[in-house]
Amino acid sequence: MPRALITGITGQDGSYLSELLLAKGYEVHGWVRDLSKVPSSRIAGWRHRLVLHEGDLEILGTGQLRDATVRAAPDEVYHLAAQSSVAASLARPSPTFEVNVTGTQRLLEACRACTPVPRFFHASTCHVFGNPDHAPQNEETPFRPVNPYGHSKAQATQWLRECRQRDGLFLVNGICYNHESPRRDPSFVTARICAAAARISRGDRRPLTLGSLTARRDWGDAREFVAGFWASLQADAPSDYIFATGRSHSVEDVLGAAFRSVGLDWREHVVLDSGLARSEDPTTLVGNPERALRILHWRASTRLEDLIGEMTRVALAAGR
Repeated sequence: MPRALITGITGQDGSYLSELLLAKGYEVHGWVRDLSKVPSSRIAGWRHRLVLHEGDLEILGTGQLRDATVRAAPDEVYHLAAQSSVAASLARPSPTFEVNVTGTQRLLEACRACTPVPRFFHASTCHVFGNPDHAPQNEETPFRPVNPYGHSKAQATQWLRECRQRDGLFLVNGICYNHESPRRDPSFVTARICAAAARISRGDRRPLTLGSLTARRDWGDAREFVAGFWASLQADAPSDYIFATGRSHSVEDVLGAAFRSVGLDWREHVVLDSGLARSEDPTTLVGNPERALRILHWRASTRLEDLIGEMTRVALAAGR
């Protein structure tokens, strides 16, 4: 039975990945900050099938992390835990670097103590590209981050590239573009839009307030992305991969899809506030997933319209 260790297992991606690996016959270990919160988390329904370890990667000492990782003895490590909020990174850049850079370094050093050293997947982000000078971006596009979150992930991604080249370890950076699902954290704009459309359709006519609608993103389905994460560690050789749809959409497209799914026109329910727009956000990011298709036979196939419609219907059923 192959054994995997997932950091960030209670998050959107971690929860879907844990389900996928269990279905494939893995013994799945996961890091959680607080075991007492697991019963109300995304993994509550299959928690009994997981081996969970409690600890905060931001504060765990290297020795503690090493000992726990050696005990888990994973064949594969999926490092999904991160401080991924751009707003939080702007407000508190130092903790962002502590989690995203130092935490990644500590975890890899813990993995080095295992025999053999496990294959290692690091969830990077399209924010490493910032405002690139061309589109779509690929794995060779220069890093030009424009916020602390992007800077921290760029540093961690580059460090893993150097370790892979220098030490010959099986290290993969998955450069992930935006990916959504009904399990998306409610603070993200897609989840906020879907929840607002559901709320308004139930008769609550308070408007949804947003900043700019012109920003464009490459939005995919988280369930398809985690399948790519797994596939990247089954390849013959390690590499970096863009996980993206290759299609660009605007926030206005998301609004249209969400409100259409409940029979409403978003223009009647959305208020724009330019003060909410952040100059530190990238404006146009779209990825070229050709390498993932060629080597991993991975493709993102879910249409944004269908995904956002599903998220809105789930929010409506849940009363969110």
